[in-house]
Amino acid sequence: MNLVPHSTPDLQALLASLSRWPDVQAPNLFAADAADRLILDTAAEHVADAGWPANISIVGDHYGALTLGALALGSTSVRVHTDSLTARHAIEANIRQLMPEASERLQFFSLAEAAEQAATILLTLPRGLDVLDEQLAAIAAVATPEATLFAGGRIKHMSRSINDLLISRFTRVDVSLARQKSRVLTASLPLAQQPPSRFPATATHQVKGTSFSLHAGAGTFGAARLDPGTRLLLENLPDLGGHKTLVDLACGNGSIGMYAALTYPHLQVDASDHSASAVASTLAAAQFNGLSHRVSATQDDALRRLPNASATLITLNPPFHIGNTVTADIAFKLIDDAARVLAPGGTLVCVFNSHLRYRNELVRRVGPTTQLARDKTFTVTASVKGH
Repeated sequence: MNLVPHSTPDLQALLASLSRWPDVQAPNLFAADAADRLILDTAAEHVADAGWPANISIVGDHYGALTLGALALGSTSVRVHTDSLTARHAIEANIRQLMPEASERLQFFSLAEAAEQAATILLTLPRGLDVLDEQLAAIAAVATPEATLFAGGRIKHMSRSINDLLISRFTRVDVSLARQKSRVLTASLPLAQQPPSRFPATATHQVKGTSFSLHAGAGTFGAARLDPGTRLLLENLPDLGGHKTLVDLACGNGSIGMYAALTYPHLQVDASDHSASAVASTLAAAQFNGLSHRVSATQDDALRRLPNASATLITLNPPFHIGNTVTADIAFKLIDDAARVLAPGGTLVCVFNSHLRYRNELVRRVGPTTQLARDKTFTVTASVKGH
């Protein structure tokens, strides 16, 4: 298929004007990329005879390229699912700034709600095959029998396994020509008989004699696994007997909170993550472990919900990438907000890849920092907030 771009100069200008705010900003990070543009052009080519669909569903948009693009091309109702709260805030901010008149045509939903009876779906391919598998299972189960899915990404992050996942759930899969190192896979006609979804997954772990179960979706970091960095942090967690509340920042599957709450029966855990999947997984784990009365989880941008100097203990296993881009900026954003929320004398317990050498930054951004443990891959530290 020889694609002729359908994006008008006005649409190109709109996409170029998108901002990443409130996500981190960096010269090598962009709010729209070639994959976003190719998804829009491929979908426009596909529906050229019938016209751009009035109703459209979008999954995994990061900053609004697909959402605002669909609105600009003529959709009157756009249903969006994005796992990241930061992404949702960015999309909302870009709508307010660039297309305020279209804000009433946009709504955010859970994945199943966004895909319910959808005929046209635009999807940004996620990092992990498991996440894509979970997304495809949810979409194919509720979309119309005639649905068409346009899934795009950067070629360097794509593999034959993605095609296999699409073929397992759709009757037909077409592959676009490459453009600017991007490609789009067009999947149509969901199979009448769908294979069962493998998620959410459940697993039980033990650390220093404490057993706990995790129950997590694929979109949660680590799913139901206990990643080695978190295990090292738990094995070297300081005595929490003097604390009433543990603030678990970037909680992921909730493993830190589960272990801490089971080990210290007096402890309340206030967990949060930017990921809706992570929050749901943490709440599910709390229920599995009989801890719903002592573990809460909230979708939040860092610790925006908490006032300054309000916590005595925060734990953090920060990510070191945004999407497919490796960057320390997101970790520093989380560390800075932890420093804001810590009361004088409060402690931030952090684990990170040793080669990232965060210790000097922790000293500068939080306060005096002690190494609690280190192995060939990870380092665990405790940083005390100064007065």
